[in-house]
Amino acid sequence: MASQNDALPLTTGTDAMMALTSRFATTRRLSLDLVRTLSDADASAQSMPDASPAKWHLAHTTWFFETFVLRDHLPGYRLFDSRYPYLFNSYYEAEGPRHARPQRGLLTRPSLDEICIWRAHVDAALQSALPALPLAAQRLVTLGIHHEQQHQELLLTDVKHLFAQNPLGPAVWEKDPIANEVAQISAASADAGPMRWIKGAEGVVQIGHAGEDFAFDCEIPQFSALLNPHALASRPVSNDEWQQFIDDGGYHTPSLWLSDGWGWVQGEDIDAPAYWDGGRQFTLSGWQDIDPAAPVTHISLYEADAFATWAGARLPTEIEWEAAAAVLDPASGQQLDRAGPVQPAGGTSDGDTDLQQMFGSVWEWTGSAYRPYPGFRAAPGAVGEYNGKFMSGQFVLRGGSCATPRGHCRASYRNFFYPHQRWQFTGVRLAKDI
Repeated sequence: MASQNDALPLTTGTDAMMALTSRFATTRRLSLDLVRTLSDADASAQSMPDASPAKWHLAHTTWFFETFVLRDHLPGYRLFDSRYPYLFNSYYEAEGPRHARPQRGLLTRPSLDEICIWRAHVDAALQSALPALPLAAQRLVTLGIHHEQQHQELLLTDVKHLFAQNPLGPAVWEKDPIANEVAQISAASADAGPMRWIKGAEGVVQIGHAGEDFAFDCEIPQFSALLNPHALASRPVSNDEWQQFIDDGGYHTPSLWLSDGWGWVQGEDIDAPAYWDGGRQFTLSGWQDIDPAAPVTHISLYEADAFATWAGARLPTEIEWEAAAAVLDPASGQQLDRAGPVQPAGGTSDGDTDLQQMFGSVWEWTGSAYRPYPGFRAAPGAVGEYNGKFMSGQFVLRGGSCATPRGHCRASYRNFFYPHQRWQFTGVRLAKDI
């Protein structure tokens, strides 16, 4: 599958319509490619309340297009199945009651095949109607595409968590033998290179999205912010550096941890990143040797903050991160281009820049709470529930990961999770005051 670098213009015209139609088809096809190796049982199981079955991701993204585009903007459209909105609404209170999130794994029916038939029906109806839809509906299609890209990443991380619970250590995709041999040779002599300190922007900077290109509502409006002198690490923290933290007793030293973090470590018996077991880690290709040069991943905010304290540094703010990334190419680095095993790798470059791997590889925790920007207003209606109501108790991550579809990210993009969550491809880049 081709890379998804193309922009999605929000203006009318033949070229814009062709770009929108193509991006819709490409995005929908990738979701199906991601589940092609899964059985119906694989796609129906739910390993924890934070995760959802792969089948549910396929259905929920279809519900989004059918509900907010076809139902609301195509006169005479009839729902494929009037029972599906109750099953596949996620959190939209304005759309009425819904099936409880922790019980999504109990939905053995409809089957994976039935969900795919529904997807094909909605895709055909939307592609046929798209040229005649009003601009407001076309904008909702654009939002739906980015929404589905978010769920593609969630699908991968949710399936990884599910398969990790299986004592057999199954693989979603087997690694190519030749590529695996090359990777093992590389890992044996890997060196992430020295971590250098790169002076960040200071003074007044512009933060947030401006312009006509797509952005989520939580990225706007643009505002001015003041940055004090600081520096960012040239690359994310590596697995080898994290092992040094472990060997130095990092998980057993309470002075390094936030109070809530120390309670979490003690209560959950945490002593390593998720999916680590000695010198191996669970991946979408099953159990593999840990690459010491690759960015550490599947760590919580609590772990990231404790490591930063241990290293004599701190987490960057999201404003510091965005100011540094604004001049970089958001489509660079290791991101998702096609269905297959993804895992952060070391040694990737963003080109001729002192800052490496700002985009892709791992989402980077910041020390910034997920809160609205000055002047933020949620959109009216159900779509206004997309981001704004989650601006409490969560922290911002930046930059995308190896599982983020290429073309999905921007310097202003704000991801957010609770501080204890770590089943996503989360990592850390250090910062310090000057």
